[in-house]
Amino acid sequence: MTVDYHARRSFDALLADRRNLLDAPHYKDQVEAIAAAIVTALRAGKRVFWCGNGGSAAEAQHMAAELSGRYLRERPGLNSEALTVNTSTLTCVGNDYGYDRVFSRQVQAFVQAGDVVIGMTTSGTSKNIVLALEEARKRGAVTIAFTGNGGGTVLQYSDHALVGPDGYAAIVQEVHQVMAHIVCDLVEQQLIFEGGLT
Repeated sequence: MTVDYHARRSFDALLADRRNLLDAPHYKDQVEAIAAAIVTALRAGKRVFWCGNGGSAAEAQHMAAELSGRYLRERPGLNSEALTVNTSTLTCVGNDYGYDRVFSRQVQAFVQAGDVVIGMTTSGTSKNIVLALEEARKRGAVTIAFTGNGGGTVLQYSDHALVGPDGYAAIVQEVHQVMAHIVCDLVEQQLIFEGGLT
């Protein structure tokens, strides 16, 4: 009987998958550009929307909460929401229009020019994320992708992108979470210390 490679691995082997993931210098420019885009939108009274599937949906909700609630510093809440949280909307749109439209339909309903729409997809090819960013761009929103594995289709519809490593979803998601937390920190710093919060 052959044991699947992923079924039994040592701690050291699992840790090796994650070594050096956060050392890549190219993340700095991507993270700073994303934070700047969010700050510009929030200073203008615009909103930040997040979307993703599965683990990326959880990360989208997590990051929306870091902005609307609080990350590290006491400050007013920031206008940020995840498009993954309304089960009635998700199931209605999924039933009536198909799962590919669950986010783009909400973008059509809620997003205005100057807002920011962030799609999180480890593959870069999730159809509902691609359609959401495409619709957001049509509406004049700033589009951002957190992606991996070379970037994928979402890059065609993204004004800014954080392209994580190649590999399976969990590895890409771990980089997304760390980098998105840094984005939240930079946003707070800029809005608090450089002005823009009332």
